[in-house]
Amino acid sequence: MSEIKEQKKYMKFSEIITYGIGLFGVALLTGWMPDYTATFFADFAFKGKGFDTVTMSNAISMVFLVAGVVGAVCELIIGYLVDRTRTKFGKVKPWVGFGVIPLAVISLLVFVAPNTGSQTMAIIWMFVIYSLYTAVSCAVESPSNCFGSLCSPNPGERSTAISISSFLRSVGQSGGMVVIMVVGLIMKAVMGQQQFKNAEGQGMDLIISTAVCALGLILFTMIFFANNKERVPFTQEKISIKDSIKVVFGNKNLLMVSLTKLTGCGRGVYGTVSLYIAIYLLGSKDLKLALLLPMGIGTAVGTLLVNFVLKKFSTKKTFIFFCIYGASSLAILYLVSSAIGFNKTLIIPFLIINFFCGLQHGNTNTTPNIMIADCVDEIEYKTGKRQDGVAYAGYGLFSKVASALTKGLGPWLLYTWSQYQVSTDVNVAYAAQTDTTLNRMLMIYTIIPAVFVLLQAVPIFFYDNVGKKKAMITEALQERRAAAAAENGDAADEA
Repeated sequence: MSEIKEQKKYMKFSEIITYGIGLFGVALLTGWMPDYTATFFADFAFKGKGFDTVTMSNAISMVFLVAGVVGAVCELIIGYLVDRTRTKFGKVKPWVGFGVIPLAVISLLVFVAPNTGSQTMAIIWMFVIYSLYTAVSCAVESPSNCFGSLCSPNPGERSTAISISSFLRSVGQSGGMVVIMVVGLIMKAVMGQQQFKNAEGQGMDLIISTAVCALGLILFTMIFFANNKERVPFTQEKISIKDSIKVVFGNKNLLMVSLTKLTGCGRGVYGTVSLYIAIYLLGSKDLKLALLLPMGIGTAVGTLLVNFVLKKFSTKKTFIFFCIYGASSLAILYLVSSAIGFNKTLIIPFLIINFFCGLQHGNTNTTPNIMIADCVDEIEYKTGKRQDGVAYAGYGLFSKVASALTKGLGPWLLYTWSQYQVSTDVNVAYAAQTDTTLNRMLMIYTIIPAVFVLLQAVPIFFYDNVGKKKAMITEALQERRAAAAAENGDAADEA
């Protein structure tokens, strides 16, 4: 049964689409940055410098761990500032609209490594530049996600907007792979096979692809900025940092949604190894698109499927169901791959099952954002203060910590546990690997994420903002807002 009865519609369909276009633009850049940054740091940035590979591998793991901590702190600060922002554009749009150019510039600088023979200086540079990228990306990503709770006071319409925008965001997350493939084809056609191979060995295709995605970030986000507006009124009370932190950790339901990021932190390690699966399993870096496109399509389809399921079941039941399904599909992918072995026969079954594995991501991209918006309503109902920025920042804080753990764990699993061998030839991008390494790469892609997919469902068993409770809160808030609007109207008439 639907949780919320039919209510007034506030948004034009074009606004729902342009909100999604904005998220598409953000994801076009941020969706691929962490994984490609890792391979750039490991395989290209300081190739031929003679640096100790073990030290560099450990440093790369720490870079993402530290950057995650930086991001977590920035999430809280930005969320607090968002809730204190008062402009004619609203409190979220200014952060998104005016933050994209700094984000584009910093993203480009990540792929411009200094020409240094000092390993210490190289490591310091990695720490500084990626932490800076993480901080700036927080100032755009977190507010852009927060807009979903402000686009409409109607929870049903809000859920639809979040679902459709999440669909377009998931498409954007795969868009970077399309860009790098197209850029590679163009470079090969212009430069010739050998010159392209040399340029690829230096990571030039990554740099050019980042520039293309950065331009897309700016253009698509401006479309959102021009066409969308915030419709849920913000409360006028000033909120202290202490109250903001209390919101993040004091509301049980918001805390449970946020904890899914920690309990499921390892589900994203597959991204660390996906490039290498494409290279060593499918035979080419360009085939990473062939590897992840089915998963990306599955994610997009899953987003639409989640929207359908949510019309029949609560957010709680939907989230738990997709977690069980996701872990099962990953386990099946591992078993099938192990049975067939590493050969060309595996490619088609691998890609097909990859599509079905992708369906679960539609849930994690959509359902938590809807739940957080519901939690913002619950917090406003209990306290009289609407704290969208802090609520999403709290989720973002846990997300950044989880991402730090993932990005710390992923490179360790890949570069240490799997015994991955880095190429030392400046004209050869990737070295040959042993069967042990390839088998462990497969586990990093399937079994390890499957365990964490199940674990992320655990906190949601304690989430209860569904059904009659959710409907009651929605109705109460509508009555409050109507009364406040009438009171303000009377005061204006008297003035």
